[in-house]
Amino acid sequence: MNKLITLLALSFFGFILWVIYLANTGQSSVFFQLIGQLPYGDKIGHLLLFGLLTLVANFALRLATVKLGVLNVYWGALLVSLFVVIEESSQYFIPQRTFDAGDLLADGCGILLFCLLTKSLSNTRLGIKLFNVAN
Repeated sequence: MNKLITLLALSFFGFILWVIYLANTGQSSVFFQLIGQLPYGDKIGHLLLFGLLTLVANFALRLATVKLGVLNVYWGALLVSLFVVIEESSQYFIPQRTFDAGDLLADGCGILLFCLLTKSLSNTRLGIKLFNVAN
């Protein structure tokens, strides 16, 4: 099952890279049009995209953690956070994009919320069976 989760994580990461490519090159898509129709759709999109990526990354990495001070942080969340900071900061240098601290905040909220979901799922029999992990 872990190979499937890893494939899902890599596929979802590829999807996010495609969305970033479209945005960086100023291209439109149905995805952007749908998000644009919702109030705060951009922020909701950021929260969900990077939150879901965090969830699948956490399980693909078998809930591995690293100790940062007094906190145990999932490696998946740490890697997604690093990617988010680099990607959002790079927008400052891309003419078709604008840096938005609100996007960074939405990304962070998604990462945090889906880490809580990871923790909840990992403590259930369903989570253990689906993701083949023991906490």
